[in-house]
Amino acid sequence: MLAELEAILASTHFCNSKRYPAFLRYIVENALAGKAEHLKERTLGIEVFDRPPTFDTNSDTVVRYTAGEVRKRLQLYYAELGHTAAIRISLPTGSYIPEFTQDSSDTMELVPEPVHGATHSEQEADATGVVEHSSEDSSTASQEEIHPRLRALYRIWQQRRGVMAVAAVLLLAALALGIWQLSRPSELSIVDRFWAPVLRDQKSVLLCTGSVVFATNNYSGVTTANKDIDYSFVSLQNASAIAQISATLARAGISFQMAAAPSTTLHDLSGHSVVLLGGYNNPWTMRLVEPLRFHFSPSSVNQIILDRQHSNVQYMRDRSLPYSSADDYALVVRYRAQATDSWIVAIAGVGRNGTEAAAQFITSPHYLQQLHDRLGSGFDQRNLEAVLKVNVVEGKSGAPTLVDAYAW
Repeated sequence: MLAELEAILASTHFCNSKRYPAFLRYIVENALAGKAEHLKERTLGIEVFDRPPTFDTNSDTVVRYTAGEVRKRLQLYYAELGHTAAIRISLPTGSYIPEFTQDSSDTMELVPEPVHGATHSEQEADATGVVEHSSEDSSTASQEEIHPRLRALYRIWQQRRGVMAVAAVLLLAALALGIWQLSRPSELSIVDRFWAPVLRDQKSVLLCTGSVVFATNNYSGVTTANKDIDYSFVSLQNASAIAQISATLARAGISFQMAAAPSTTLHDLSGHSVVLLGGYNNPWTMRLVEPLRFHFSPSSVNQIILDRQHSNVQYMRDRSLPYSSADDYALVVRYRAQATDSWIVAIAGVGRNGTEAAAQFITSPHYLQQLHDRLGSGFDQRNLEAVLKVNVVEGKSGAPTLVDAYAW
């Protein structure tokens, strides 16, 4: 069983990760040792993922998420392996306790064929049900026909069958007593699924926000602050967006560091997940979103969201209306940027109302379900963009509406 575990951990489905091998090794070794009491969500969070004893299992889904990934990777491993694994390790849905099974067809392949001319005593089966030959030559000849992987598992199985028998007894006894049943872990919420690729293996996220200064001659009443401004500020709408995003990160057990965009360097953004807040007031949003299909016009006068696939499509505030009464537009972006080698989430309105509405959109199960339904299989892991519209009445932001979306 331990040899099969090592073979799995050495496969491409596990060898490039730290989290999934650690989880699988822990549950297999504890199951074989008969320590069912260790295979609970809180214990796994503490022992495998270094969570504090008081961590909230409802908001911190690391154990449930990892179990789902390990379950899927085991299935992929055996699907690619075909029927060459005599012993199989699986993780049942709704449980953190692995199951160990032996395929009957694989067991038959492990039994050497009788050699012509061998005596009855030389072909007599031992108590394990595997034929042992007294003739060294006949044993060698038959085993040469067995797949090399099966021969290795066969030898390990013979060496460890005593341990396997004890483990099997413990498993059956535990199942009979009903102490191995665990409550079914809840599925990841739609909000968790949106943030999962961004927060995976992260303990801290950089929240990079744009800032402004007053400019009464501008349509919006403000202009983007640069690094020479000592006292820039964020609007009430941007402050609302910061609060919504920080609350979502806190529920996921992720801390964040806040940085002002004008004083942030490319080095600061590299190597870890980044949330960019603001559109035209955030130069990093403008720069990192520019190569994508939906992006902002570089003009600070004609502030527009453009579509590379449809050059005639533009999303902009109606300049004939006062700023406090003109509907706003926003981009929601989640993609892995080559420039930073990290996941980027951009929450960016043409104006400040759009930014507030975009933050509401990506922290709400109701709105993210609409995006999921629009993108289908492109929602969970792929890069994506969404264009939103928000009504503005007397400076107050209304509910966001999904206008268009794209995944790649």
